[in-house]
Amino acid sequence: MDKPAPLARILGLGFGLAMVFGGTVGVGILRLPGTLAATLGDSRVILVFWIVGGIYTLLGAVSVAELAAMLPRAGGFYVYARRAFGSGAGFVVGWSDWINEVAALAYGSITAMTFLAALWPAAASCARTGAVLIVAAFAALHWVGLRLGSSLTRLISLSIGLMMLILVVACFFVPPAAHTSAPLPLSAAALPLLSMGTLAALVSAMRNVLLTYDGWYSPIYLAEENTHPGRTLPRALIGGTLVLIVLYVSVNAALLRVLPLSALASSDLPAATAARMVFPHGGGELVTLISLLTVLSLVNATLLITPRVLLAIGRDGLFTRKAAAVSASGTPRLALAVSSAAAIALILSGTFEQIIALATVLFLLNYISAYAALFVLRRREPGLPRPYRAFGFPFTTAIVLVGSVLALIAAAVEDPRSALAAGLLLAACAPIYVGIARRRRRVAASAAAELP
Repeated sequence: MDKPAPLARILGLGFGLAMVFGGTVGVGILRLPGTLAATLGDSRVILVFWIVGGIYTLLGAVSVAELAAMLPRAGGFYVYARRAFGSGAGFVVGWSDWINEVAALAYGSITAMTFLAALWPAAASCARTGAVLIVAAFAALHWVGLRLGSSLTRLISLSIGLMMLILVVACFFVPPAAHTSAPLPLSAAALPLLSMGTLAALVSAMRNVLLTYDGWYSPIYLAEENTHPGRTLPRALIGGTLVLIVLYVSVNAALLRVLPLSALASSDLPAATAARMVFPHGGGELVTLISLLTVLSLVNATLLITPRVLLAIGRDGLFTRKAAAVSASGTPRLALAVSSAAAIALILSGTFEQIIALATVLFLLNYISAYAALFVLRRREPGLPRPYRAFGFPFTTAIVLVGSVLALIAAAVEDPRSALAAGLLLAACAPIYVGIARRRRRVAASAAAELP
């Protein structure tokens, strides 16, 4: 069998930072400040939550940076789980990750059509068709080659960053809103400090903050295509996360400055409310355009990530090895086609919403597997070259590992139905993996028998 063509090593630090930004910044940061205001009821506590959530995310980035620099292969979390825990665990992590990414691709495309319809009402009549065309258009762009896809990622991320910067700066050039020191009714600030209601509110708020930060790890899926992964991947993960923290805290500070807390808490899209105040003509349209671009950015990043997961799985014999085929321009075209087709099928079937509910539980599996893998590989393979070593290990990694386990428990308690479905999905992986392993052994035995 011919050896598959290698992935093109043409990506650098700029692309890595753009992937962190484009794979993370979404509508959540434009919408969630209102939810947190209603939940927490205190402007100072809101900012503290964004800072604490950012520091927690930074600790995760520090830990994953060591894995990414040490094992710079395409596939992301699958690579670390397989190396630390074997093919079985890698199979579970890889396939659940791929399914999640495909569902996110479908959901993002439908959401993009929702924002497009706000700017162009005629689009509302063909939402599913438009979502299919969005997936097909990005797939066609990435089919051309990695160089075009990476340029597109940088362009979209830069555009979103500039527009958000304009909104944040503008909020500090208008008179501040009048604020009251009284806590909002029914918020955590209005409840007794040591009560179950307060605890539930704080846990829910932090979980939402961490979900908004989710995506910071996006560059690891394309580690094999990085020119100097040992140096640039840690810088991209850590530097990109620091940029996210500054952006998220700045956006919240700007919204808290121009909107009374009660108005912020009652708004479904507080960024649009603030934009209408600072830009009376076109402010709402500006936020709608930012929202559309952020969703398109997520679709673009996801369509870069998803084929790399399938490529890694196929290369290791857990899917057809043809999925590992790479074009001369650096695109795993079969993996891209299969991933795009799966997303389009979900759009047309409407079942992606159920998988998105599973994803809110399953994405924590990626975190837990990666942090646990770092402990295992530090102990079992101390001689592996480590261009970057996680700062504060083992304490920093232990914090994010325990936090991820607690978050998984909280998610299961909050949505037991999705947790049960996720457990059944993971359990179904076992017989599938056993069948694949048996087939691989038979193929290996046949090949050995044919040798002279």
